[in-house]
Amino acid sequence: MDKISVLIVDDHGVVRQGLRTYLELLDDIVIVGEAENGLEAVEQVSRHQPDIVLMDLEMPEMNGIEATRQTLALNASTKVIVLTSFSDDEMVFPAIEAGATGYLLKDVDPSKLHQAIQAVHAGEVQLHPDIMKKLIQRVSASQIESVPAADDLTPRELEVLSLIALGKSNREIATTLSISEKTVKTHVGNILSKLHLSDRTQAAIYAHKHGLAPDE
Repeated sequence: MDKISVLIVDDHGVVRQGLRTYLELLDDIVIVGEAENGLEAVEQVSRHQPDIVLMDLEMPEMNGIEATRQTLALNASTKVIVLTSFSDDEMVFPAIEAGATGYLLKDVDPSKLHQAIQAVHAGEVQLHPDIMKKLIQRVSASQIESVPAADDLTPRELEVLSLIALGKSNREIATTLSISEKTVKTHVGNILSKLHLSDRTQAAIYAHKHGLAPDE
């Protein structure tokens, strides 16, 4: 089994050590390096070309937003998961616009972090529920109302869409619905195609805007 290579970026040594201690226990992850600031992070990305970067935002030398931009410019296949204490708009949207495909708060449960790393590595978007709410509030209704209605979705596709809206990964959806991850991927592809949406984040926003997202 190929392991997911991870670079840990945080200006606090205790945080880096805590993440390393947990992640090194996992069979499918290998830590390829650590960085204590954005400039060092970019250098490490150039050297190691990791699959995943766990990126703090507030750091000396270069902040996580600029480090994310430069990381993706260096290696487009690297995925950035922002792992931060901040959930305010000033931090959230620049990080997402810079190309981060995950945005989690540092109080995330370790098992949820592991799942997020796996999901982002598989091409999914992972956003903390608070971040998803802010994103939904920011997107104007016109951006979502311009897409087709959900009438063409099958009952199963509507179930999958509602779980996407809750921020569930393909694995979690598969477990909830007792189907395979491959089947979930097929449903997600059909949903995006039928609704003319480009990614899961847009699908989640669509579900919330149209009352298709259940309460957890």
